Amino acid sequence: MSSLPRRGKSVAKAPTSEELPSFLNSTSESEEEEEEWEPKSKIARRPRLPKKTEAKTKKAAAPQSTVARKMVKKVAIKEEMDVSLPIAPVEDNKMQLLKPKEEDAGTKPKCLNQKPEVPKKREINSFQGKNQNSLVSDEKPSTSFPVVKQEKCEEAFAFDEPPSKKIKLNACPEGKPVKNLGGNKIKEEFEMNWDIVQALSEITNVEPWVCANLIRLFQEENTIPFIARYRKELINNLEADALREVQQTLEELCTVAKKTHTMIQKLKKEGKLSSCLLKGLLNCRTLEELDHVSAPYKTGSKGTKAQRAKQLGLEPAALSLLQNPMELNLFSYIRPNTKGLANIQEVEAGVQHILADIFAKDKDTLDFIRKLCQQRYISIQSTLAKVSSKNGNEKDIDKFQLYHEFSCNIKNIQHHQILAINRGENLKILTVKVNIPDGVKNEFCWWCVNERWRPKQFLKPEFMRILRSSVEDAYKRLIYPLLCREFRSKLTSDAEKESVMMFGRNLRQLLLTSPVRGRTLMGVDPGYKHGCKLAIISPTSQILHTDVVYLHSGQGFREAEKIKRLLLQYNCSTVVIGNGTACRETEAYFADLIMKKYFAPLDVVYCIVSEAGASIYSVSPEACKEMPDLDPNLRSAVSIARRVQDPLAELVKIEPKHIGVGMYQHDVSQTLLKATLDSVVEECVSFVGVDINICSEILLRHIAGLNTNRAKNIIEWREKNGPFINREQLKEVKGLGPKTFQQCAGFIRFNQEYIKTFCSNKKNELGSRALLTKAGALGKKKSKLTPCALRQPNPLDQTCIHPESYNIAMRFLSLIGGNANDIGKSDMQQKVNAVIQKEGLEGTAKRLNTTVHTLQLIIDGLTQPEGYDIRTDFDKPDFKRSIVCFEDLSVGAVLTGKVENATPFGVFVDIGVGKSGLIPVRNITEAKLSKAKKRRSLGLGPGERVEVKVLNVDIPRLRITLDLIRVL
Repeated sequence: MSSLPRRGKSVAKAPTSEELPSFLNSTSESEEEEEEWEPKSKIARRPRLPKKTEAKTKKAAAPQSTVARKMVKKVAIKEEMDVSLPIAPVEDNKMQLLKPKEEDAGTKPKCLNQKPEVPKKREINSFQGKNQNSLVSDEKPSTSFPVVKQEKCEEAFAFDEPPSKKIKLNACPEGKPVKNLGGNKIKEEFEMNWDIVQALSEITNVEPWVCANLIRLFQEENTIPFIARYRKELINNLEADALREVQQTLEELCTVAKKTHTMIQKLKKEGKLSSCLLKGLLNCRTLEELDHVSAPYKTGSKGTKAQRAKQLGLEPAALSLLQNPMELNLFSYIRPNTKGLANIQEVEAGVQHILADIFAKDKDTLDFIRKLCQQRYISIQSTLAKVSSKNGNEKDIDKFQLYHEFSCNIKNIQHHQILAINRGENLKILTVKVNIPDGVKNEFCWWCVNERWRPKQFLKPEFMRILRSSVEDAYKRLIYPLLCREFRSKLTSDAEKESVMMFGRNLRQLLLTSPVRGRTLMGVDPGYKHGCKLAIISPTSQILHTDVVYLHSGQGFREAEKIKRLLLQYNCSTVVIGNGTACRETEAYFADLIMKKYFAPLDVVYCIVSEAGASIYSVSPEACKEMPDLDPNLRSAVSIARRVQDPLAELVKIEPKHIGVGMYQHDVSQTLLKATLDSVVEECVSFVGVDINICSEILLRHIAGLNTNRAKNIIEWREKNGPFINREQLKEVKGLGPKTFQQCAGFIRFNQEYIKTFCSNKKNELGSRALLTKAGALGKKKSKLTPCALRQPNPLDQTCIHPESYNIAMRFLSLIGGNANDIGKSDMQQKVNAVIQKEGLEGTAKRLNTTVHTLQLIIDGLTQPEGYDIRTDFDKPDFKRSIVCFEDLSVGAVLTGKVENATPFGVFVDIGVGKSGLIPVRNITEAKLSKAKKRRSLGLGPGERVEVKVLNVDIPRLRITLDLIRVL
């Protein structure tokens, strides 16, 4: 199996032992394992090292088919034994991406080892020659380059043929096959007895061919935004959240494989590795299974009861009881002076321990008990711990009142309930256990004695008693604890993933809040003793004025004069108030002045915005660099105002976990949380796009494919050489190789009016300079024009069309009779509609020799108006002029509000009374959601405006229950 994508962004890692819940860190004898009793005919073969000469030699056409035939034979052998984990390299050491064919319906490959052969290199070249004129004429080599380790060396990208996404093959829909770099080495390290494609498909419920393609794409270091937008035909149009889930699951499987082989090498070095143990290790799919199998062999392990019995020489007796009980004589094993063999009872106990260990490690036995549990009612129960009830904090105990006597089927329990139970258990307030009914044990024991482990010959009554006792001992001491750990681990893992995904969805909704353009804003950071900090910013985010006013210390009337003077001076009619300390009092202060029309002739409105993370940002190095002369308290007021003006550009400056739109964020894996949130930020920034010539370094580093160093290099290039004219200039930036260019180019925009003005001024300047040189510097060497002067702007650079599709876009423009300078105009829309109505989308795509998804992206790029922003479809802040008190609420009142946070159990809505109300999840139905929201599959998230009805008001506890009427 190939390694995971090496990205500039952080990637999810498997949780460490410190991050796991307490029940996963506990060990029992069920975890201490030794050699399995298995037939020795099926021994997992050792991975072989590939010949070094094979990777270096050039492949000829003739020997390729021979290699392919040999590989097919090897795959057949793997199919017999269990499919191996690695995705083996195919012919010519190249990889191919899968796509289901209509003629091959029902025969989707289960793994990449079984996919159809790649066409020979000679055939690919002939295909390219046939379509060269129609596809890549007048076009530079595409940006679809294979993955390489160092992007600075241009020679590393010079392969035999120029790769092009537009060359489509049935076996390789993305274009030419991509080289498998280092595949053999990874195969040796990660070989397992199960197929990663099939495992990934089963866990994520994604088609195997899509999983196979995604593995390839991640191996090539493609980012999620790039895959989601420009490789839709390879992933069956999956959304970014689904891609993120597949990537995280893939990383977990890779972690299991890597740790398995580390354990194998360690045991091999210590001389503890046997063929049966090797097979057991290679069958592990989870970290829990790996720990279960390898625990007895770890350094410092005392060994299990079965191991001690084997050391006494009782293993032949145990095996004889199952295979040849007629010849077994347990009395012959008695050694009066040896502990463990002193009498017949000790000998029987030793045999029983060995048999129990064999039963507990048998794959068929474990599969049977797991399947049996799926058919029965398995519950998880929590009760108040005895210790906490005596000397615990009453306030903490009351928080878990719902779980003092709690029981629920593990199939029906909610994710937030699992996280709450785990937190209570970690705080020693709750005691948690998994309850498996006795019927499962009885049926399991009967099946083991009468079917799976039924002796081959007649058993004497005393031997039958030992067999029954061994089965019961295996269940009680080994299998039951294993099942409990597996159930709780699965529930916790699913709950953590859902919590992280919910956090990601909320964060996306918040980042994509529609910006408020063209307004001068006053940001207010409320406070009591230290006053309210004010900051007035211009429509271009420039700081116009900062100040401090003391509204809540008896000076409110005098300070009102200062606020009015500032609003009139800067013609500011919008106030943005942070929702921190003294927010309610500050809101009431401004609402009272607005109701009295104190700020006339200005029609002032205000809104409340979350100030989560503002104080942390105000003392960060980025804030010090951006606003070096401002006090940190005033910086927070600037940040609050900018969150309304351009939420995305401001919120990316803050660590995502500090924005505070999640659930149980401190109880989940922090590595998984950080990787997911960073990925969501990258997705949002990339899909919105940035203007390369005006965006900040902080915003730029979140573009797909870029990182801190590359963003810094782009800014330095821009400061040294002036603005970028077109996307091709990005290749001149240090550290931006072809792979990075491929990932980021489609998300970078250019303001065409600004570029044209700059080029025109530059041309005039160079022209006048040339005349002066000719007149006054005769005989001197002529000055050369700079490269920038020779570059021309490309109108397609203002669109979402990727440079690798420019050739198709130009041919499509020729087909409809359009001009690149008319992008975004109504004439372009009419011409596109005329051609599509005549030939259809699929017919036009076939005529252009491209895919429907690529053509649709080109059409969107050509028809979207100039300056199009996807955030315009999202909600804007809710501006108000008056305030409602908590006591004014009554049951049945209909109000409008803004969603503050979304959780699996409901949605919290700010209705302007200083306390958020809860819409239970049962009150949110599809019929109440707008069609646009259902189409985006985002549901309700932070920032959305809703109309609600008050169902209940609990004044003592300050709780409000709401019902959703509709989404505004």
